[in-house]
Amino acid sequence: QVQVVESGGGLVQAGGSLRLSCAASGRTFRSYPVGWFRQAPGKEREFVAGISWSGDRTYYTDSVKGRFTISRNNAENTVYLHMDSLKPDDTAVYCCATRRRMYESTSFRREDYDYWGQGTQVTVSS
Repeated sequence: QVQVVESGGGLVQAGGSLRLSCAASGRTFRSYPVGWFRQAPGKEREFVAGISWSGDRTYYTDSVKGRFTISRNNAENTVYLHMDSLKPDDTAVYCCATRRRMYESTSFRREDYDYWGQGTQVTVSS
C-alpha cells in the first residue's frame, strides 16, 4: 500500500517562504513522477508543479514560475516544493501525488495521478 504524506505548511506573511515536503512509504519515489497540486476554497484542484521520474525535468503553472522550485531527493524518498515570494493568492491546501507505473510522464492532469496525500494547509496573510 502506497502512502503519501505532505508536511511543511503553515501561516506566513506575503513575501515570505515555505518549503513543503512530500514523503512516500510502501514504495520508493524513485522512477515515478510526482506532482504538486493545490486547492483553494471554492476552487478546483489545480496543478502547481511537477518533476519527472528522472528528476531532470520540472514543470510549473504560470502563476508560480520564478517563485516555486520543485526538487527530489531519492535517497530520502522525498520531493520538495520550495515556495518564495508567497502571495495571498497562494493560500490553499497543497497536495502531492504520484503515478502508479514507473517511468511515466509528468502529467498536468490530476486524474492521471493514482496516489495522493491528505494535503498541508498554506495560508499567506497580506
